[in-house]
Amino acid sequence: MSIPAAMVSELRKKTGAGMMDCKKALTETAGNMEEAVDFLRKKGLSAAAKKSGRVASEGAVAAGTEGSVGAMVELNAETDFVAKNEAFQAFVAGVKNVILANDVADVGALESMDYPGTGRTVAAELTHQIATIGENMGIRRLARIDVGQGVVTSYVHGAGKIGVLVELQTESTDEKVAALGKQLAMHVAAAAPQYLDRDSVPADIVEKEKEIMRVKALDSGKPENIVEKIILGQINKYFGEVCLMEQAFVIDPDQKVGKLVAALAKEIGSDIKLNSYVRYQLGEGIEKKVDDFAAEVAAMSKQ
Repeated sequence: MSIPAAMVSELRKKTGAGMMDCKKALTETAGNMEEAVDFLRKKGLSAAAKKSGRVASEGAVAAGTEGSVGAMVELNAETDFVAKNEAFQAFVAGVKNVILANDVADVGALESMDYPGTGRTVAAELTHQIATIGENMGIRRLARIDVGQGVVTSYVHGAGKIGVLVELQTESTDEKVAALGKQLAMHVAAAAPQYLDRDSVPADIVEKEKEIMRVKALDSGKPENIVEKIILGQINKYFGEVCLMEQAFVIDPDQKVGKLVAALAKEIGSDIKLNSYVRYQLGEGIEKKVDDFAAEVAAMSKQ
């Protein structure tokens, strides 16, 4: 039976389920709308969809490595209680393993992959988990690094609150490289650099910072002929705060990260390049809903 697109759209509005799930439900029920709704409810799809409007700002970040590949994923849930649930934690780890095993670049590609041991895709397994656990959940973002020749290290802090991947490119197989990578991952977690190095900072950002520094210097009464010298010193300090390579190493603040990498390269007699890093902090950028129960009670009393 051919199902009109308008019917699929109507069922989707009623249930919030995915387009393909709605089409399948209508096909299975010969176009009967009410039966199709029941079909989705029985499959747990409608129940999952009803939760899709809730803010999911809790959850966990999982990260790991295998050979020359590192993977990281942030999976969100509504509450910290569910984030600590064993089933949720197992699912986050499972999704991370799918990323490790497959060259995926975005969440859309990830969701179309098979989720091992279930006969379902990652997207379908996510829907299943939502229906089973009873909270809205979502795969927010992922990162995958394949260094080729070198080391990728991972670090997860605070039971999944922060996750980090660090890529060190080198021909050396010295264990000290991996040890440095682990320390650098911990540094990134703690120091939260915004950029790899000063060349990575967009020119418009640099100019904006300089302009702020210029205005502050002039407003404080500094002579114009020394303002540029002041800006030069302050912009170097700015780079030292936001650029990983120029930050003071948290374990030994007397050393800059860039110089630490160079020192190890000299020690082992092989070039080491800190190629990239990725840092995820759980829920960053998600606007959390804060319930004001006192306000709700007050509003209800006026009705």
